[in-house]
Amino acid sequence: MNPVPSALAVGAGEPAIVFLHGIGSEASIWRLQLGHFGRRRLALAWTMPGYDNGVLPRSWDDLADAVVRLLDMRGLDRVHLVGHSIGGMIAQVLCARHPARLASLILSATSPSFGKPDGAWQQAFVRQRLAPIEAGQKMSEFGPTVVQGLVGPGCGAAGLSLATASITRVPTGAFAAAVRLIVTFDQREGLARIGVPTLVLAGEHDNNAPAAMMERMAGKIPKAQYVCLAGCGHLANVETPEAFNEAIQTFIDNEAASPFN
Repeated sequence: MNPVPSALAVGAGEPAIVFLHGIGSEASIWRLQLGHFGRRRLALAWTMPGYDNGVLPRSWDDLADAVVRLLDMRGLDRVHLVGHSIGGMIAQVLCARHPARLASLILSATSPSFGKPDGAWQQAFVRQRLAPIEAGQKMSEFGPTVVQGLVGPGCGAAGLSLATASITRVPTGAFAAAVRLIVTFDQREGLARIGVPTLVLAGEHDNNAPAAMMERMAGKIPKAQYVCLAGCGHLANVETPEAFNEAIQTFIDNEAASPFN
């Protein structure tokens, strides 16, 4: 049985904008985006199946199709889709499977591949991320340390608080399953086939999805724009929310006025 997708919603109007969170957060991480974009259109932030105490889907296709079920439930034909980190990976798969559902694609702090699941770096990543869980710690115990390792040097207290509150709501089992899944991702061959207007957003100090890598990624997407946000790390939407929101708003406004659409 397919889980019913859950989401936070603000505003009204189409095309809606839909936000997909990263591996260490859930819908509430997008609070500052919902408030901003909900003034002009419907803004939705989903919580990935399993992150609301359900069962995490076992494949990337299942996760992408869960987003489509959310769109269907809301009666949304085409949306601006924002995917952060693992959410950006899901967004890439959705674009490949259901391109007609997207008005545009915004990829934030993500990548087209995690390499080989059995590679040494990938296995070290899994061990590092899961070590606290295997030691019996709860998300509330090790989550704040994870957040500290993701943000840039200029992140303020409000951003840290929002990200920390979000990660502590994530069930440990779902977090562990997502960590194991992420190392299987490889959508590199699909980049050249992305046919919708795309914004690739990097953080200057992001060590998880480095800016240089994301710039190369943007160069392989036919209609992509690349923006590097100064002073932030992996969580730009809470570290520098004004710049993050402005970059997306400018992109969407320009695309809406473009003959391409």
